[in-house]
Amino acid sequence: MRVLLVNKFLHPNGGAETYIFQLGNELKKMGHEIQYFGMENEGRIVGNSIESYTSNMDFHTGKLQKFLYPFKVIYSLEARKKIKKVLEDFKPEIVHLNNFNFQLTPSILYEIRKFSKQSGKHIKVVYTAHDYQLICPNHMMNIPSTGANCDRCITIGFGQCVKNKCIHNSKIKSILGAIEAQIYRKLHTYRYIDKVICPTQFMKEKVERNPDLQGRTEVLYNFIQSRNNLKVEKENYVLYFGRYSREKGVENLLEVCKKLGDIKFVFAGSGPLEELINGVKNVENRGFLSGEILEQTIAQARFCVYPSEWFENCPFSIMEAQMYGTPVIGANIGGIPELINEGTSGLLFESGNQDQLKEKIQELWNDRIQNDILSRGCADNKFDDINTYCNNIIKIYCS
Repeated sequence: MRVLLVNKFLHPNGGAETYIFQLGNELKKMGHEIQYFGMENEGRIVGNSIESYTSNMDFHTGKLQKFLYPFKVIYSLEARKKIKKVLEDFKPEIVHLNNFNFQLTPSILYEIRKFSKQSGKHIKVVYTAHDYQLICPNHMMNIPSTGANCDRCITIGFGQCVKNKCIHNSKIKSILGAIEAQIYRKLHTYRYIDKVICPTQFMKEKVERNPDLQGRTEVLYNFIQSRNNLKVEKENYVLYFGRYSREKGVENLLEVCKKLGDIKFVFAGSGPLEELINGVKNVENRGFLSGEILEQTIAQARFCVYPSEWFENCPFSIMEAQMYGTPVIGANIGGIPELINEGTSGLLFESGNQDQLKEKIQELWNDRIQNDILSRGCADNKFDDINTYCNNIIKIYCS
């Protein structure tokens, strides 16, 4: 089977990129032909046989040509021309979309449909929902300036994105995002997507609020990579690992840490709140970790805390922690509660509630027997490995 994996970034950049690289590698092992389409970048590690990519667009550097900016983020003629070349050369049977809005734009859907008609063979379009881009212009269902979770673009209209300056706190960028969302909603462009893979039931319920996608969704939880079974002794610390940012609940967690001065907390990651972290006496900031060092840090923790305050989808961090036998105290928000068997592999608390979070941490810290029971219970969370996941993906491709 020939599969074209589409993602705006083709270099290591985040969870979506990790997903497409691992998915592509496993599908190749299974005997399928895999190529990639997205933006050119000096760090690009995957591609296609004719080296056809769009030019690099980084909205954070200010290097875009100002005149072309509004047009490129709504409809990219370049992306449509470049993917056409790949379609003609590779002739995929499946186009598997990931993150594509703003840099590649939904213009590529029209080219896929056109090529499919001209070839006389239906190219199945599958999309994995890593975030809320098909229903929310800033992809997060969260107002960055206030931290409030929000579904007003769904219930009221995309003008809410402009009102709250939801994209990079910029009125102009928010206007462009709202226009893009409105145009493709009016044109029913997303009807050209045959199947949406939702990593949680929560995501499925949100995505299906777009009428064009109702009945086209399927829940398939993210996979975890098989790791070496680390035989380590638990050490006396509570771990947070991830981005140091407001929406991740780090500010509230730090306030709780201050109130629990007799408990050692270890933070592993990076982000805008790093200075706040460094100012708390019982918090050890180990910075960004990866590979074996991160694995050992997770495995040795008594338990992890995942205090997110936005509608998380399917965080790999929670799955990884349990894979190493480390229970998770997680916020009861978004897809998080679907990943934790409360009382078996972890505990839940009301997102943003400092008192509940403090209570749960104290409860588990002071009860080593319960901690050990939850640690053993992590084995009951049977998350798919990459091979099983890909077998399920093939079923979706062929359905």
